[in-house]
Amino acid sequence: MELRHLRYYVAVAEECHFGRAAQRLHIAQPPLSQQIKQLEEDLGVTLLNRSTRKVELTAAGQRYLERAREILASVDAAGDEANRIAVGEIGRVSIGFTGSATYHLLPAIARRLRAELPDIDLDLHGEMLTPQQAEALHSGVIDLGFLRPPVHDRQLRYEVVGTEAMIAVVPHTHPLAARASVEVADLAGEQFVSYSGFNRSVVFQVVIDACQRAGFTPSIRHEVGETSTLVSFVAAGLGVALVPQSVQQLQIAGAVYVPLAGDAPTVELAMAMRDEPPSPHLERVLACLYTALPEIDLTSLR
Repeated sequence: MELRHLRYYVAVAEECHFGRAAQRLHIAQPPLSQQIKQLEEDLGVTLLNRSTRKVELTAAGQRYLERAREILASVDAAGDEANRIAVGEIGRVSIGFTGSATYHLLPAIARRLRAELPDIDLDLHGEMLTPQQAEALHSGVIDLGFLRPPVHDRQLRYEVVGTEAMIAVVPHTHPLAARASVEVADLAGEQFVSYSGFNRSVVFQVVIDACQRAGFTPSIRHEVGETSTLVSFVAAGLGVALVPQSVQQLQIAGAVYVPLAGDAPTVELAMAMRDEPPSPHLERVLACLYTALPEIDLTSLR
């Protein structure tokens, strides 16, 4: 039995007339009659009662019609789904976000992608440092990353999508908390909470360089891996920190964000992926992001 036999039978059963069914199928009537007869012989069941005036379905024929329709609908749906996957309308895309981008960029992008590409399954990973994202891109854990460049890896390519200034975050009881702005030099002598230098955080090196340009080497009391932990440590009075401006989207009681005066140090935000042609569904996500990013109200993109 082939699928065409089911299509032939459905046409005859719905028309209850071999002539009209043949016209609908664009075939001659005699071969159609032979195919239906062969189907009944294969099944060992009479599906249709024929007379010179009409064709009627038997009880078995009615049930077979219902099942045949279900099978054909499933086959058509499978073909449609395969086509949609092939053109990128359906698929799964995993995206990583660096710590500070987790709290504003991630939800904004997620909302946009779900609205415009509802059949793309999103797998979102927050609080990933640049080295972690590079490893995840290589292993296929993520397909796309929003990270802090530079990325010295020829198997990855990235495009800078924004630059943001660094700001200070201090405990609310700290004398600098009431200031409209501070100089980096004002933090000399303070204990610092920082992203992990061991994990090669890009922001860690930016903080070190900024402090050294201001004439001191920061005394780092705590190194952490997550932005929420860093700000929580500052709120607990364990030190001060320099963070990307977008971190102020994360409001934690006891922590106060203070702009840096003068020529504040900056960090870039980049969109990175493997240096290979993207899958059809990733290509659709990228096209959506290129449109969405300039429209999203991001502190980092001003």
